[in-house]
Amino acid sequence: MKKLLAVAALASTLPLSNVAMADSDIGCGLGTMVFDGKSGKVFKVLGATTNGTSGNQTFGITFGTLGCDGSGTINSAQKLALFIDGNMDNLARDIAKGEGETLATLSEVWGINEADKSAFNELAQQNFAEVFKSENVTSQEVFTNLNTLVAGDDALAAYAI
Repeated sequence: MKKLLAVAALASTLPLSNVAMADSDIGCGLGTMVFDGKSGKVFKVLGATTNGTSGNQTFGITFGTLGCDGSGTINSAQKLALFIDGNMDNLARDIAKGEGETLATLSEVWGINEADKSAFNELAQQNFAEVFKSENVTSQEVFTNLNTLVAGDDALAAYAI
């Protein structure tokens, strides 16, 4: 209860305007507000971690505070990026193997038909280095890299977003 009151008190001291824009990498929430104007991966990680703790991002979306706007619609690209973001390590492992639960779930979330899943898995595996270009690759970059590969493949191009 104390935690909820602290978040509510802090949120009430921050601007309640919907004009504030959420960071495209880390979303909205207390971390976005606290680290506003800072640049670099360290601040992005700190902001994302802060946004994901104590339910502050959920609070912000619910009440339209902390730079959040709960009126938007999640599109397929966002849904995929969110899934990838929460499963980066397991996804990298599965793509390297060309199979696995996380890769199978990704193809489900992506909307790939059962008949095309093996082609998707093979494409991802063969292009692992293209998908995960560095150890610091972001979930958005992984999505973009996979989507580019899908768009360039004759059998899978219809799944490009």
